Amino acid sequence: MGKKVFVIDLSICNGCYTCQFACKDEHCGNDWSPIAKSQPEIGQFWMKLTEEVCGTVPKVKVAYRPHMCMHCDNAACMSACPVDDAIYKREDGLVIINSDKCTGCRNCLDACPYDAIYFNEDSNLAQKCTGCAHLLDNGWTEPRCVDACPTLALKFMDEADAKDLIADSQVWKPELKDKVKPRVYYQNLPGKFIAGTLYDPEEEEVIIGAVATLTNNDGTALTLETDSYGDFWFEKLEQGIFDLTLKSNGKVKSFTGLDTTEKDLNLGDIPLV
Repeated sequence: MGKKVFVIDLSICNGCYTCQFACKDEHCGNDWSPIAKSQPEIGQFWMKLTEEVCGTVPKVKVAYRPHMCMHCDNAACMSACPVDDAIYKREDGLVIINSDKCTGCRNCLDACPYDAIYFNEDSNLAQKCTGCAHLLDNGWTEPRCVDACPTLALKFMDEADAKDLIADSQVWKPELKDKVKPRVYYQNLPGKFIAGTLYDPEEEEVIIGAVATLTNNDGTALTLETDSYGDFWFEKLEQGIFDLTLKSNGKVKSFTGLDTTEKDLNLGDIPLV
């Protein structure tokens, strides 16, 4: 059996929450021991859709990201567990908490860098996404969340078949990639953006076709033109410090030290005088 990976394309995730609902439907009230006991109806989301509103009105973007156990190859939860084989990795790459062996010590909750493990007080168990291993062992080819996704944003594939997709993907918290080696890959993770609207205060009109040049600390420059609304959007930016120059008909407007470290930047309506 080859190892599996999840590949999630955020550009076609529309925030419908079907993956989250499907996970609840599969695991609430159902005992799939020793792979998983019933998921509580409230308080746990083994598949959780996170929503982030970026920017300020009117330059706003909403990003959706399905979040679950990353089924890491070097899983911190496995290293932290004091009970032999209570947390183990299957041949297909899925990391499972054995509900018959878990003692409820909670070490794995503290160790998981993705906050993907929950604690069931009633059952005294640590619980998380299983990749629907019980279904895979009974003929299914993909977990419920993947099967239910209406836009096909979620994929569950053999790692060998997903090489091209993986090459075009990122992992959540990239600083952990080499340390824990997650097996969930995201395509089109949103980066930071810098946006604004350029207008001529004398003509009281937006400026179409103005040249906007964004330069980062190492001198790399991005250039685009304002659209038919006078808008410019520099998207998928890395966190950092940028300088911006706007030019049209011999007029120039400049910004320095634009910082995307903490948030996206909407520069608002910008008069070019």
